[in-house]
Amino acid sequence: MNTTLALDVDRVRADFPILSREVHGKPLVYLDSAASSQKPSQVIQAMSDYLEMHHSNVHRGAHELSVEATDAYEGARERLSRFIGAQDPSEFVFTRGTTESINLVAYSWGAGLEAGDEIVLTVMEHHSNIVPWQLLAERSGVTLKFAGLTPEGRLDVDHVRSLIGPSTRLVGLTHVSNSLGVTNPVTEVARLAHEVGALCLVDGAQAVPHKPVDVGALECDFYAFSAHKMCGPTGIGALWARRELLEAMPPFQGGGEMISEVKLERSKWAAIPHKFEAGTPAIAEAVGFGAAADYLTSVGFEGIVAHEADLTSYALDRLLALDGFELFGPSTDRLGVLSFRYGDIHAHDLATILDRQGVAIRAGHHCNQPLMDYLGVDATARASLYLYTSRGEIDALVDALHVARDLFGGFE
Repeated sequence: MNTTLALDVDRVRADFPILSREVHGKPLVYLDSAASSQKPSQVIQAMSDYLEMHHSNVHRGAHELSVEATDAYEGARERLSRFIGAQDPSEFVFTRGTTESINLVAYSWGAGLEAGDEIVLTVMEHHSNIVPWQLLAERSGVTLKFAGLTPEGRLDVDHVRSLIGPSTRLVGLTHVSNSLGVTNPVTEVARLAHEVGALCLVDGAQAVPHKPVDVGALECDFYAFSAHKMCGPTGIGALWARRELLEAMPPFQGGGEMISEVKLERSKWAAIPHKFEAGTPAIAEAVGFGAAADYLTSVGFEGIVAHEADLTSYALDRLLALDGFELFGPSTDRLGVLSFRYGDIHAHDLATILDRQGVAIRAGHHCNQPLMDYLGVDATARASLYLYTSRGEIDALVDALHVARDLFGGFE
């Protein structure tokens, strides 16, 4: 695919077999990519080829299949490292996803914290960047502080600044909000953290699928993301961290693969990143993860970013014109994650009605309950766009919303 021209949506859509199916007798309109993206044939075929022709355990065998499997697994690590701008593949740890990556940091790096230490987070964090720190607070007595939002729905950086002090050990924030669609100023926040000797952890689950990421340019210390939100398989993700941090951190799990020597009395750990990859890894999933990065690279982020910006603008023009439509977060300079209320229809009822029209959206708190409390709502509907979303699907969403309104007899 040409990475310099506008994205050819029809050509991209042809790569995703599931987009040709129907639900409830209607063409599928998939607007739930923020929860999990669909998979192109290139990823499916890469995993199938590995399982059919190359499968064996990695790092353990001298026979040809083991060598091929190891090359595929470690090759994926190298390509994914480059994909996020990392210079050293040994700083790239395979995990089960963003959630496990953050738990790894909270458990392993967090083992060195104690009562009186402080961690600064934001109210827009996904539960995966809140609950692990709550568990750490219960274990060690650290204090959690939460930065709020501006009236427009962006991160209040002044509030972040006011919360950071001599006792701050880590500042954690999402790169892109999975409910508000806003991109946070990671580099600015990382510099604020570093000024007091603290570290910066970034939840990149909603950023990596949609824009080029360079962990070096972001100046963060930890970066976590998942394969399944960027056209890859479920059950695998990654943690990138600076080498000196990983080397100083104790293992997260014990077992095979993560050791260099085991005696009955003691064990020695393998070098990074294998110190954090206990047991047989998700080899086929790693192959698919790497193939997903290759696919997005082949499409080209220049076209992806431009397409999604145009599509988000088109969607907001159409949706904000509807009576009773309320958008959460800013209406400009945002990604295509659109959380909303529509009249007095509960989000779950709305999602059910839209599903009967073939339109798949999300309904609920989106693992953002503290944010929902902050916004004063119990749930929102969420339509999320991706590189394979078309304008026609936005039109289908609007038409389905009209159906929902008619079923409820209009809004007062």
